[in-house]
Amino acid sequence: MRDVLIVQNSRSGGPGRFGDWLAASGLRPEVVHAHEGAALPETLEHDAMVVLGGGYLPDDDARAPWLARTRKLAVQAIERAVPYFGICLGGQLLAHVAGGVVTADAGAPENGSTPVTIRPEAAADPLFHGLPEVVPAIEHHVDAVTALPPGAAWLASTERCPYQAFRVGDRAWGVQFHPEVLPERIRQWEVDGFDPGEVYARAVADEPVSTPIWRTVATRFATLVCVQ
Repeated sequence: MRDVLIVQNSRSGGPGRFGDWLAASGLRPEVVHAHEGAALPETLEHDAMVVLGGGYLPDDDARAPWLARTRKLAVQAIERAVPYFGICLGGQLLAHVAGGVVTADAGAPENGSTPVTIRPEAAADPLFHGLPEVVPAIEHHVDAVTALPPGAAWLASTERCPYQAFRVGDRAWGVQFHPEVLPERIRQWEVDGFDPGEVYARAVADEPVSTPIWRTVATRFATLVCVQ
């Protein structure tokens, strides 16, 4: 069985259903609660790496000192072609280490279920090919990738945050949204300028559409890990 290193960066930001989908596809997730002081490995010996979200910038080492080690592991994943999937902060961290730009408080915030447009470039992507043109995804961020790494494939966008999904090389993906989150998690979020009841209701309405799509993406990632 192949092992997946999952880096958790906040108390409430666990792998959720994304981790369940990877396990159901035959992988063995190992969640490291880095935010609680659990040690990350010096070198990446796992068969894949997933980095979850959190309220930090990718180089916010003063508040989140484990991010320095996480960045080193992400670089190793890129250099060794180890499959990598970064969610929110994890996607921003991928962009950062690969030469892109991440900006704090970039543009208008996104919160709750949001229509994400799948770009034509995704037609040849191992994870995003064949998805509907517009897919709902749960968002929760104010920081954003504002410039993609050189040579990255731009896979998805929204009006407020253009760089919603991208690929670096052949085996590293970053997404700004949260495919691991179910609507119930939204009840834990407090965001100025959004009506909590409305945000939750919209996510509940979109969940039957979004769940099978993001399960497909997770399953494709797992398959990529299993066949390497």
